[in-house]
Amino acid sequence: MRSKSKALMDKICSFVNEYYKANHQSPSINVIAKAVDVSKTTAYRYLVEMNERGILSYDGQTIETPHTDKCTTGYFSVPIVGSVRCGDPESEEENVEEYVSLPTSIFGTGEFYILRAVGDSMVDVGINENDLVLIKKQETADIGNIVVALDENNENTLKTYAGIDEESQCAILRYENKKAYPGKTIKVKKLVVQGVAKHIIKAL
Repeated sequence: MRSKSKALMDKICSFVNEYYKANHQSPSINVIAKAVDVSKTTAYRYLVEMNERGILSYDGQTIETPHTDKCTTGYFSVPIVGSVRCGDPESEEENVEEYVSLPTSIFGTGEFYILRAVGDSMVDVGINENDLVLIKKQETADIGNIVVALDENNENTLKTYAGIDEESQCAILRYENKKAYPGKTIKVKKLVVQGVAKHIIKAL
Protein backbone atom coordinates (compact mmCIF):
# COMPACT_ATOMS: atom_id res chain seq x y z
CA MET A 1 0.00 0.00 0.00
CA ARG A 2 1.27 3.42 -0.88
CA SER A 3 2.28 5.63 2.02
CA LYS A 4 -0.22 8.31 2.77
CA SER A 5 0.52 12.01 2.29
CA LYS A 6 0.83 13.82 5.63
CA ALA A 7 -0.13 17.08 3.92
CA LEU A 8 -3.39 15.52 2.70
CA MET A 9 -4.08 14.06 6.14
CA ASP A 10 -3.62 17.51 7.68
CA LYS A 11 -5.90 18.98 5.02
CA ILE A 12 -8.62 16.43 5.74
CA CYS A 13 -8.31 16.98 9.49
CA SER A 14 -8.53 20.76 9.11
CA PHE A 15 -11.57 20.49 6.86
CA VAL A 16 -13.37 18.17 9.28
CA ASN A 17 -12.74 20.66 12.11
CA GLU A 18 -14.00 23.64 10.11
CA TYR A 19 -17.03 21.74 8.82
CA TYR A 20 -17.94 20.64 12.32
CA LYS A 21 -17.58 24.21 13.61
CA ALA A 22 -19.95 25.51 10.92
CA ASN A 23 -22.46 22.64 10.80
CA HIS A 24 -22.17 20.96 14.22
CA GLN A 25 -21.76 17.54 12.61
CA SER A 26 -19.10 15.60 10.74
CA PRO A 27 -18.98 15.76 6.92
CA SER A 28 -19.71 12.83 4.62
CA ILE A 29 -16.95 11.14 2.65
CA ASN A 30 -18.31 12.69 -0.53
CA VAL A 31 -18.14 16.19 0.96
CA ILE A 32 -14.58 15.60 2.16
CA ALA A 33 -13.50 14.24 -1.23
CA LYS A 34 -14.80 17.31 -3.03
CA ALA A 35 -13.29 19.69 -0.46
CA VAL A 36 -9.76 18.25 -0.68
CA ASP A 37 -10.00 17.40 -4.39
CA VAL A 38 -9.59 13.62 -4.29
CA SER A 39 -11.81 10.70 -5.24
CA LYS A 40 -14.36 9.30 -2.80
CA THR A 41 -12.36 6.06 -2.61
CA THR A 42 -9.17 7.94 -1.75
CA ALA A 43 -10.95 9.95 0.92
CA TYR A 44 -12.31 6.74 2.45
CA ARG A 45 -8.89 5.07 2.47
CA TYR A 46 -7.33 8.09 4.14
CA LEU A 47 -10.01 8.14 6.83
CA VAL A 48 -9.42 4.44 7.54
CA GLU A 49 -5.66 4.99 7.72
CA MET A 50 -6.02 8.08 9.92
CA ASN A 51 -8.33 6.14 12.22
CA GLU A 52 -5.75 3.34 12.52
CA ARG A 53 -3.04 5.86 13.34
CA GLY A 54 -5.20 7.55 15.98
CA ILE A 55 -5.23 10.88 14.14
CA LEU A 56 -9.01 10.86 14.17
CA SER A 57 -11.86 8.52 14.99
CA TYR A 58 -13.88 7.09 12.10
CA ASP A 59 -16.57 4.41 12.59
CA GLY A 60 -17.80 4.31 9.00
CA GLN A 61 -20.19 7.22 9.53
CA THR A 62 -19.11 9.71 12.17
CA ILE A 63 -15.71 11.42 12.12
CA GLU A 64 -14.22 12.94 15.25
CA THR A 65 -10.88 14.66 15.75
CA PRO A 66 -9.25 15.81 19.00
CA HIS A 67 -10.70 19.25 18.20
CA THR A 68 -14.31 18.13 17.64
CA ASP A 69 -14.10 15.78 20.62
CA LYS A 70 -13.67 18.80 22.90
CA CYS A 71 -16.92 20.24 21.58
CA THR A 72 -19.08 17.91 23.62
CA THR A 73 -22.10 20.18 23.62
CA GLY A 74 -24.94 19.53 21.21
CA TYR A 75 -26.89 22.09 19.26
CA PHE A 76 -30.55 22.52 18.48
CA SER A 77 -32.36 24.51 15.82
CA VAL A 78 -34.77 27.26 16.89
CA PRO A 79 -37.15 29.26 14.66
CA ILE A 80 -37.41 33.04 14.89
CA VAL A 81 -41.16 33.45 14.50
CA GLY A 82 -41.57 37.21 14.40
CA SER A 83 -42.31 39.86 17.01
CA VAL A 84 -44.20 40.09 20.26
CA ARG A 85 -45.47 43.33 21.68
CA CYS A 86 -43.87 44.50 24.93
CA GLY A 87 -46.53 47.14 25.44
CA ASP A 88 -50.17 46.90 24.55
CA PRO A 89 -51.17 43.46 23.26
CA GLU A 90 -51.56 42.97 19.54
CA SER A 91 -52.37 40.09 17.25
CA GLU A 92 -49.41 38.25 15.76
CA GLU A 93 -49.10 35.37 13.33
CA GLU A 94 -46.26 32.91 13.63
CA ASN A 95 -44.20 33.44 10.50
CA VAL A 96 -40.79 31.84 10.63
CA GLU A 97 -38.13 34.38 9.63
CA GLU A 98 -35.19 31.99 9.91
CA TYR A 99 -33.71 29.21 12.01
CA VAL A 100 -30.70 29.60 14.31
CA SER A 101 -28.54 26.98 16.05
CA LEU A 102 -28.04 27.29 19.80
CA PRO A 103 -25.86 25.18 22.12
CA THR A 104 -27.68 23.04 24.66
CA SER A 105 -24.92 23.63 27.22
CA ILE A 106 -26.01 27.28 27.49
CA PHE A 107 -29.70 27.22 26.62
CA GLY A 108 -30.77 23.80 27.88
CA THR A 109 -33.14 21.35 26.21
CA GLY A 110 -36.79 21.47 25.30
CA GLU A 111 -39.05 22.91 22.62
CA PHE A 112 -38.19 26.55 21.97
CA TYR A 113 -38.92 29.42 19.66
CA ILE A 114 -37.54 32.97 19.44
CA LEU A 115 -39.56 36.18 19.39
CA ARG A 116 -38.32 39.65 18.53
CA ALA A 117 -39.32 42.15 21.24
CA VAL A 118 -41.23 45.27 20.26
CA GLY A 119 -41.99 48.10 22.67
CA ASP A 120 -40.63 49.26 26.01
CA SER A 121 -42.81 47.74 28.72
CA MET A 122 -40.20 45.18 29.84
CA VAL A 123 -37.05 47.30 30.03
CA ASP A 124 -36.75 46.95 33.81
CA VAL A 125 -36.05 43.23 33.36
CA GLY A 126 -33.55 43.84 30.55
CA ILE A 127 -35.79 43.29 27.52
CA ASN A 128 -35.49 46.12 25.01
CA GLU A 129 -36.76 46.83 21.52
CA ASN A 130 -35.45 44.31 18.93
CA ASP A 131 -33.99 41.93 21.53
CA LEU A 132 -34.46 38.26 20.68
CA VAL A 133 -36.25 36.44 23.48
CA LEU A 134 -35.88 32.66 23.71
CA ILE A 135 -39.24 31.19 24.70
CA LYS A 136 -39.70 27.67 26.03
CA LYS A 137 -43.03 26.26 24.92
CA GLN A 138 -45.20 25.39 27.91
CA GLU A 139 -48.75 25.99 29.02
CA THR A 140 -48.10 26.70 32.69
CA ALA A 141 -46.16 29.41 34.51
CA ASP A 142 -45.07 30.27 38.02
CA ILE A 143 -45.56 33.66 39.61
CA GLY A 144 -42.69 35.89 38.54
CA ASN A 145 -42.15 34.16 35.19
CA ILE A 146 -41.97 36.32 32.06
CA VAL A 147 -44.58 34.79 29.79
CA VAL A 148 -45.96 35.02 26.30
CA ALA A 149 -49.67 35.07 27.11
CA LEU A 150 -52.78 34.89 25.00
CA ASP A 151 -55.92 36.47 26.37
CA GLU A 152 -59.58 35.82 25.50
CA ASN A 153 -59.28 38.15 22.49
CA ASN A 154 -56.47 36.02 21.02
CA GLU A 155 -53.94 38.80 21.52
CA ASN A 156 -50.45 37.97 22.66
CA THR A 157 -48.09 39.96 24.83
CA LEU A 158 -44.86 39.50 26.76
CA LYS A 159 -45.36 40.31 30.45
CA THR A 160 -44.54 39.11 33.95
CA TYR A 161 -47.12 36.74 35.40
CA ALA A 162 -47.98 38.22 38.81
CA GLY A 163 -50.54 35.70 40.04
CA ILE A 164 -54.32 35.80 40.52
CA ASP A 165 -56.25 38.81 41.76
CA GLU A 166 -58.25 37.57 44.77
CA GLU A 167 -61.20 39.87 44.22
CA SER A 168 -61.77 39.38 40.49
CA GLN A 169 -60.06 35.97 40.16
CA CYS A 170 -58.36 37.33 37.04
CA ALA A 171 -54.79 36.53 36.12
CA ILE A 172 -52.47 39.52 36.38
CA LEU A 173 -49.85 40.34 33.75
CA ARG A 174 -47.49 43.05 34.94
CA TYR A 175 -45.61 45.67 32.95
CA GLU A 176 -41.93 46.01 33.89
CA ASN A 177 -41.27 49.69 33.23
CA LYS A 178 -41.96 51.72 36.37
CA LYS A 179 -41.05 55.01 34.72
CA ALA A 180 -43.33 54.73 31.70
CA TYR A 181 -46.06 52.45 33.08
CA PRO A 182 -46.12 52.81 36.89
CA GLY A 183 -48.29 50.09 38.42
CA LYS A 184 -49.83 49.11 35.07
CA THR A 185 -51.15 45.58 34.65
CA ILE A 186 -53.34 43.56 32.33
CA LYS A 187 -56.05 41.40 33.89
CA VAL A 188 -57.47 38.44 31.99
CA LYS A 189 -60.25 36.09 33.04
CA LYS A 190 -58.65 33.17 31.24
CA LEU A 191 -54.89 33.19 30.88
CA VAL A 192 -53.48 31.10 28.06
CA VAL A 193 -49.70 30.73 28.38
CA GLN A 194 -47.86 30.09 25.13
CA GLY A 195 -44.42 29.91 26.68
CA VAL A 196 -42.01 31.21 29.28
CA ALA A 197 -39.02 33.44 28.50
CA LYS A 198 -35.72 31.76 29.35
CA HIS A 199 -32.99 33.88 27.76
CA ILE A 200 -32.51 37.26 26.10
CA ILE A 201 -30.22 37.38 23.08
CA LYS A 202 -28.88 40.87 22.42
CA ALA A 203 -27.02 42.27 19.43
CA LEU A 204 -23.76 43.99 20.40
